[in-house]
Amino acid sequence: MPSLKEVRNRIESVKSTGQITNAMKMVAASKLRRAQDAILRLRPYSKKLNEIIGNITLTTGLTESNPYAQRPGEPNRVLIVAVSSNKGLCGMFNMGVIKSVLSLMNGELKSFTENGQTDLLCIGKKVHEYFIKRGTPVLGEHNDIFQQLTFDNAQMIATTLLDGYEKGQWDRIVVVYNRFKNAALQIVTQEQFLPIAEVPSTSGDEFWGIDYLYEPEKEEILREMIPRALRIQFYKMLLDSYASEHGARMTAMHQATENAGEMLKELRLAYNKARQATITREIIEIVSGAEALKE
Repeated sequence: MPSLKEVRNRIESVKSTGQITNAMKMVAASKLRRAQDAILRLRPYSKKLNEIIGNITLTTGLTESNPYAQRPGEPNRVLIVAVSSNKGLCGMFNMGVIKSVLSLMNGELKSFTENGQTDLLCIGKKVHEYFIKRGTPVLGEHNDIFQQLTFDNAQMIATTLLDGYEKGQWDRIVVVYNRFKNAALQIVTQEQFLPIAEVPSTSGDEFWGIDYLYEPEKEEILREMIPRALRIQFYKMLLDSYASEHGARMTAMHQATENAGEMLKELRLAYNKARQATITREIIEIVSGAEALKE
């Protein structure tokens, strides 16, 4: 049985850890509120913009002239964009992205990976460090984006991806990230960024498939709208990941604080048992000494 001093030291250590995890939970909750507001405000705009572009493309038949549309033939080179966080202590947030990337490389894109036709771009230190340590070639990293996540900073990365696809550097771009649902649930998502996937019609949407009056010409409108929509879509993915990170960290720190509380209860019980045993032993020694003096 550990001594009273050892148990007291453990109680103080666990109490201090619980205070730290509780403080981290509060910080994550504060950041989550701002990140959640940002992604919830952007989602309706992004969704409607994609629907409009899909509608225009469907009604005008401009798929062939769209530089970001599906190219004929099989793709020759694929880029995977893995989005994680710069810090840990957020449960399975980062490992979920890493497992999804590995699953993609060893599954659907296995032939590309074996032939050296898969590139990896990392956004976030955790996923970058993981693949660098294991010798996986990494095309580049943008770990500083989350220090100031703005549309201007995000569109710089998106523009690089758009230019690479337009010039034929990659034939397909897939983004792996955590999609934010709520503070307790983040969904690891593999989303095709390029080429543009066909937008399915909304069930019961009477405006789907209608034609528009264009000013200026429809080709010019699409040339402006499609890259803008893609940049907004990429920004939405980063906002999703950012909100998911703080939600995962808040949940993890909440669980850690509760575990510290449970551990404190067990340690205090053990301390009281040890203290009671010490007192009992001392009483026995005193009584035994007194009896020995009488004899």
